[in-house]
Order: sequence, then C-alpha cells, then structure tokens
Amino acid sequence: MAGNSSRRGKMRHAKKGPSVGSGGVRRRALEGRGPTPKAEDRPNHKAYKGGGTTGKSGSGRPTSPKAGSRGSRAGARTNPGENQVAGRNAVLEALQEQIPATGLTLMHRLEFDDRVREILRLATAQGLPVAEVTRTDLDRMTDHAVHQGVSLTIPPYEYAELDDLLQIAQDAFEAPLLIALDGITDPRNLGAILRSAGAFGAHGVILPERRSVSMTASVWKVAAGAAARVRVAQVTNLNRALADLKSEGLFALGLDADGDVTTREMSLAAEPVVLVIGAEGKGLSRLARETCDQVVSIPMGARTESLNASVAAAIALYEIAGARDRAGLA
Repeated sequence: MAGNSSRRGKMRHAKKGPSVGSGGVRRRALEGRGPTPKAEDRPNHKAYKGGGTTGKSGSGRPTSPKAGSRGSRAGARTNPGENQVAGRNAVLEALQEQIPATGLTLMHRLEFDDRVREILRLATAQGLPVAEVTRTDLDRMTDHAVHQGVSLTIPPYEYAELDDLLQIAQDAFEAPLLIALDGITDPRNLGAILRSAGAFGAHGVILPERRSVSMTASVWKVAAGAAARVRVAQVTNLNRALADLKSEGLFALGLDADGDVTTREMSLAAEPVVLVIGAEGKGLSRLARETCDQVVSIPMGARTESLNASVAAAIALYEIAGARDRAGLA
C-alpha cells in the first residue's frame, strides 16, 4: 500500500548531511595513463621508429607497403570512369579509329540500333571481349556518365615525347605547329582543342604534368576520333619545354586577352610555332608569357570579356591555318 516502505524495490533516499569520503580511491581509479606518447613512439602510427614493419623501419627509411594496401601503387585502383569511353557515338568513333581498347561492355537488355550493331561488328572484328552488365554496374564503371548502355575500356594513355611531335611535322614536310596548354584543367576543353588541332593541321599538343588536365576517357569522348589522330606529349616543366622548342627554331605565340597584336596581325603564323593557350579567366601565367616571342589576342566586341579556352584555340588555329595557306605552306 501507499507509503509502505518495507516492500521490495523501495526507493532509497540519499542521506542528508556529510558523508565519509573514499579516501582518494575513486580519484586514483579515474587517473589516465599519462601523457600521449609521441607519434614516433606509437607502434601503430606511420611515423613509428621502433623497428617494426609499420610506418618507418629502424633505419628511418619508409618500408614498402603490402601489395593491395592503400599506399601501394601496384594495388591502387583507378577512379571509376577513368578508362571508360562512354556513349554510343563516342564508342563508335573510337572503334572506327581503332584506338587501343581492352573490352566492350553493354548494358543488359540493351535496345539495339544501327550504332550498337556497328559497334558490335567492329568490336568482334578487332577481337575485343564483350561483356553484359546491369545498368547499376555500368553506371558505376563509367562514374555515372551518359553511357547510353555502351562503354569501351581503354588502357592508360601513352604520352609522346616532344621530339615525337617534331618528327611528325618533319615527316609531313611541314613547318611545326604545336599547341601548349598552360593551366587548362577541364577535360572538355582539352577534348575540344584536340578536335580543333586535328581540323587545322596541328602536329601535337603539349600538357604539363602538374595542375593540368590529362588524357582521360572524358577527353576521348569529347575529342572523339581526334584523340587517336593528334598525339599528346606530357612534360615535367612547361616553361622549360617551351625553351627547348625555341632552341629547335620554333617561335612561341601566347594567346591572351591582353595581347600585343591581334590574331589577324600576327607576323609569325607562317613560321614554325608553338601556340601557348592559358586558362580561361587567368590567362597565361607570368613565366609562360615572358617566354613567348609574341602575345596575340582575338579581336572581340567590347561587351565580350573572354572566350572559352577551346573556342579561343579554334579561332587562333584557324587564323594560323589561313596565314599558312596564303604563304603556300599548307
């Protein structure tokens, strides 16, 4: 009954007044294990110097990670979509140009049209294995690109050397026309520039290794067949590469909104040239601009501040091709 404190489970009330302490027992029980050891003294830390296999060895040199670990290049996996050309038109043009490929992937229950039939015919003729996967798997493979149920697997791109680009011009008995990209990071720009390079007779494109776009499947898709026809070289230092080309007799033409002359007035177009294109917005870097023999701009209306890098490249290449035609060099 209510108020009966003798029943089981009764509530205990805290004692009033002072109580006897624990004599420090509880405080000692809550004490930590001392200060945190330094990183090099902790066996599971990458900076450990205790002589184990984790982090660094006793000699202070980094130990080799196991194959397949996150730090191992041998076991590293490429990003989804990095080596996949997606889309029916892109895959068809890539197969027609016979670019190196390792396999074709089709979506399960794909509705065939003339392009897919031609893709299958070319893949079979080239001896490529054909796999069928679900839409979910194909989305993952292509990094959710617009694949239209078709994807082509390509190996990593093999970059050319600067000498290879010059040799291409020499074999064609033409004055070299190269394109160097200074700070271009958008793969769509590179793909479009490759198409313009193929259309207007450029002998190659030069990319720096750092802070620059590289030859990925996205570039292949935009460039379509031009990526197979126009060689691309990758250099460690762009300004040093420009200096090397100048020592080979090429003139460096910088394309920038604040040019000394317009593309219609440039006097070096018919000479062996390397056209240097800067990033949209930033333009040419200071060192690249100083390396150029002449900086040219595209004449535009006052209301237009700048053009996309690939559009500007196409216009400049068109002007150079016209100057070469007039000089009888094309």
